[in-house]
Amino acid sequence: MAQLPPPAVMMRASTKRDASFDGIFYIAVRTTGIFCRPSCPAKSPRPENKEFYATPREALFAGYRPCLRCRPLQTGGAHPEEISRLLRSVDDNPAARLKDGDLRRMGLSPSRLRRYFLGRFGMTFHAYARSRRLGEAFQRIKKGAPLEDVILGHGYESHSGFRDAFKHLFGKPPGRASALECITTGWVETPLGPMVAASIKEGVCLLEFTDRRMIEAQLTTLRKRIGRPITAGAGPHLDQLREELAAYFAGRLRSFKVPLHAPGTPFQERVWRELLRIPWGQTRSYEEIARRIGSPQACRAVGTANGMNRIAIVIPCHRVVNTGGALGGYGGGLWRKHWMLELERGAVHRADEVKLRRLQQEKVDSSRNVVG
Repeated sequence: MAQLPPPAVMMRASTKRDASFDGIFYIAVRTTGIFCRPSCPAKSPRPENKEFYATPREALFAGYRPCLRCRPLQTGGAHPEEISRLLRSVDDNPAARLKDGDLRRMGLSPSRLRRYFLGRFGMTFHAYARSRRLGEAFQRIKKGAPLEDVILGHGYESHSGFRDAFKHLFGKPPGRASALECITTGWVETPLGPMVAASIKEGVCLLEFTDRRMIEAQLTTLRKRIGRPITAGAGPHLDQLREELAAYFAGRLRSFKVPLHAPGTPFQERVWRELLRIPWGQTRSYEEIARRIGSPQACRAVGTANGMNRIAIVIPCHRVVNTGGALGGYGGGLWRKHWMLELERGAVHRADEVKLRRLQQEKVDSSRNVVG
């Protein structure tokens, strides 16, 4: 995933409608449900109503639709006319279900269209259209619309086809959607890059950096373990998490109070409980963790459980190091682990942008060395 600029930079750029940031990030507006380019000429929303995304794909899958005024899907160059025409047809009627035959009748090659959408948006055209169609259907059902009306109004020829598609995306049949308890996901801005958070009524169940390779697998595991669909939204646990993370990165918070819900195997849960006991500013080795949970020979298994932690920072897997003090691994990147350990030692502050840029450059240099 692409990296976002610092939140303050994006806020200034969006307020000034700075076109030089077009394609670098996208602004989503909570009150309207649309996302725009930074240079969009529409009235700028209030800061608290803005969310920032690195790609159109992220904004779309968070439930936002593209602005019809600034056309954010065209950032990086105008689309060919046939693609623009197709996107307009989806904007005009997101409930329509276009099949390959329909595309061919429009003069479009389904295989070429698939490659184009994957290259420009990171998803196929059918995935784009399906997310818009089912997302709208879900919202209508939640608001009490009759199931029959929703099915007929969203391009499905039968109840079974709609139910299968709905269940594939949301994990539950549509007949239960009005009473559905969802895993609510939201965006969290941090000095170390954007994170995805999720919560249920019991507490926060996910906090991961968006560029972590395991993020999709973590979401899949989360849905299976909790047994609920995943949707974008807001909630008190996510609000509390954002506030506590801001205090943590400012160096003012040493112990998180937000409720957590971290289901796993019995062994994983023992490891994660032990991670929560590591004090601010201290570290533990994998061997120490293994001894403390009563499994001294399970160092490797401890490392695996540590890597499977789904609630980064709050369950402080970054405080686990190799014997001798070497940093070891970290799913979010060693530069982030180093940054947080330095923060907890009092050597880094949120305003220390110079050092953060240096650490980011070290990350880039390290990647180049590996490639070389």
